[in-house]
Order: sequence, then C-alpha cells, then structure tokens
Amino acid sequence: MQLASGNSSGHSLTAWILVGLVLGLGCGAVLHATVADTTDWVQGFTVVTTVFLRLIKMVIAPLVFATLVVGIAKMGDTGSVGRIGFKAFVWFLSASLVSLSLGLVLVNFFEPGVGTGITLPEADASSGITTTQFGLQEFILHLVPVSIVDGMARNEILQIVVFSVFFGVACAGVGKPAAVLVEALEGLSYVMLKLTMLVMWFAPLAVFAAVASAVAKSGLGILAVYGEFMLEFYLAIVVLWLVLFIAAWAVIGRRAVGLFRAVREPVVLAFATASSEAAYPRTLAQLERFGCSNRVASFVLPLGYSFNLDGSMMYCTFAVMFIAQVYGIELTVGQQMAMLLTLMVTSKGMAGVPRASLVVIAATLSQFNIPEAGLLLLLGVDHFLDMARSATNVIGNSVATAVVSKWEGLLRPEDTENPDLERSLTGELPHRDAARPPAG
Repeated sequence: MQLASGNSSGHSLTAWILVGLVLGLGCGAVLHATVADTTDWVQGFTVVTTVFLRLIKMVIAPLVFATLVVGIAKMGDTGSVGRIGFKAFVWFLSASLVSLSLGLVLVNFFEPGVGTGITLPEADASSGITTTQFGLQEFILHLVPVSIVDGMARNEILQIVVFSVFFGVACAGVGKPAAVLVEALEGLSYVMLKLTMLVMWFAPLAVFAAVASAVAKSGLGILAVYGEFMLEFYLAIVVLWLVLFIAAWAVIGRRAVGLFRAVREPVVLAFATASSEAAYPRTLAQLERFGCSNRVASFVLPLGYSFNLDGSMMYCTFAVMFIAQVYGIELTVGQQMAMLLTLMVTSKGMAGVPRASLVVIAATLSQFNIPEAGLLLLLGVDHFLDMARSATNVIGNSVATAVVSKWEGLLRPEDTENPDLERSLTGELPHRDAARPPAG
C-alpha cells in the first residue's frame, strides 16, 4: 500500500510540474507582449527559482556524504569500491564518447547553421563567459578538498565524493567501533530523503517562475528565430535517448522500460527547471525504488554528476559546429576529431563550474579560431536548450547506475519491493538493507 501511495503522489507531482510549465509559458508570453520593461518581473521570478534550487542544494551535500559513507562502510572492503568505480568509469567514458560523436555526426547531417540569415555579432564582441583554463594539474588539485566543510559549503560534489570514499573505507576498517556512527549517517540519509519530499512540493511553483522568467525576458519570438536549430538539437537529444535506452536494454533487458518509467518524475523536474542538480535527490530515491542497490547508487550517481553529463556532451559538439557553420568556417574531419578529443578531456575538468557547457564551448571556440562572439548567438535560447540537456543528464546517469548495479549482481528482482525506502518516504526510520531480499 505504501508503494502505491508513493507512486500516486509522484504522478500527482509530475502533473503539477507540467501544469507549472504550461502556465509559465503563458504568463511569460503575456508579460513580454504587454509590459514594456519586464526587468522587475524577471527578477521576482528569479528569486523564486533561486530559493527552490537552494533548498535542493542544501540537501545534496549531506545526502551524498551520508549515503556514500554508509554504502562503502557496508561493502566492507576497498576491493569492492575499486571494482565499482572502475566499471562506472568505463561506462562514463564510453557514454561520453558516444554522446560527443553522435552530436558531431548529427550536426553535420542537419547543418543547422547553414543559411540561417541570423545577424552575426561583431567578431570582437565579448560573450561574457569566462574561459577558465582548467588543465590536468588544476583538475587533480581540485579533486581534493582543502576542507570538507569548504567542499560542502560550495556543494563541490566531486570533493565530497573523494572525502566520503576515504571516510567510508576508514569506517569499514575500524569495524564495530564505527557502527554507531554508520547507523547515525544511515538515519541522516533517510532524513535527507524525507526532507527532499517536502521540498519537492515547491517544484511546480519554481518551474512556473523559471519558465515565465525566460519567456518574459526573451519572448516566444526568439524560439521562431532559432526554431530550426532548436528543433534539430531536440531531435538529436531524442536519438541519444534512444541510444541510451538500447544500451540499457542490452544490459538489463526489458527492465529498461521500467527504468525509464521510474525516473520520469526527476527527468521532468530537470527539464522544467533546466537543472539536473535539482533532480538529484529524487533520482537517487527512484533508482533505489526501481531496484538499484543503495551501495551502488550512492556511489555511481554522484560520480556521474561530475563525469557523465551525456546531454551536455552532445550540446558541446552541436553548439561549436553550429557556430562554425553560421560563420561559414569549414572544419576538416581531422579538426573535428581533434575537437571531439579536446571536449572529451576538458569537459571532465569542468565539474562544478557554473554554466559549465558554455565555458567549455567558449574555450573550444578559441582553440579552433572560431569567433568566441558566436556564443552570443546561443545565450538567448540557452535556457531552453539547457532544459533538454539537463533531462538527458538525468537519464544518462540513471542508466549508468542501473547498468553498474546489474554488473555487480546487485539489481533487485523487479517483482520485489524495497520496503526500507518506502518507509523512509512515509516517515518511518528503517535500517537500510535490513529487509532487502538477495540480489538477483
């Protein structure tokens, strides 16, 4: 009964999020058409969206820390951590390469930047995006937090993961004396999931505000100007979803259908808010409800948010080639391959950087003598493009988590439920894994 209740509330929340999305489009269009200066309205809407995203972000650090430490501590050995990490990174690198390559192939096929008639900005115009030079040395140093408090304060997921891995391994090594601490962190993880459920009821309002703000500022007219480019990018995203579904089916079989159904709510939330981070807590809960081991999900999912952003990867190649096509710059096959490899490396070093996709694109443009000012062409519609890539990031990481769970033999049979998780979402505080059936 609890499971049905949880699904029912999830369906209701998804419906309200979609209602907020539609109302936001309508309200934003009306404001853009009737109000001469929409600055005050946009600022007001932005406050609402920012408050919601901050509510979500305040959950992420303690949730990642607690779930990851408990999962590793209960694994009992560092070999399991290394094995799961290796399998996850094999999948991440493969998925990134496929996403980048697919974006490159499709943008060459569609040629969205050819014959657009869009007025080009001055070649020396500033895009306002800081092209941070983030090499291998900086990336390695960025992995290790100066202080875990500092890492949590800035929501640096990668740094939290590194500290949590060491902390979890230490707890496993100490054994019984750390049992009370592990139990306390286990309780904290369930409290954070319950807190997420409370915060999520503000999601429809945040979605309304986010969409209304974007439309009120730019108007629906900008969608017509960039209609062909956006349509072709969304078609490319659909193709990527299909590829991810096929990959999931190849590993977990017909349960791929159930996986995509299970994560539809966090996918809708990520799409509507243009933030995959906003969907993280709910994605974790839904993956565990689907059958993924909490030990695997709490490890793979946060890593994926740093290394496996499939939608963002596709967008990088798509956007760079679009700008080159608009300026009439021909890139040879060799140059395009070099660009793909460049994006493969630099994108991994941008974890936690605000507006990371735009930063990566700006840095790539300069390396291939494409005017950085071309980025200005995308800024007006970036929010609507970000909606698609954020939703795709959630799907990509959900597939990765399910696949690694299957490879580890820790994907729960589909005809069983996870009573621990359901009780946690209805107010009880269970012992994680206590009632879980054997892995199948």
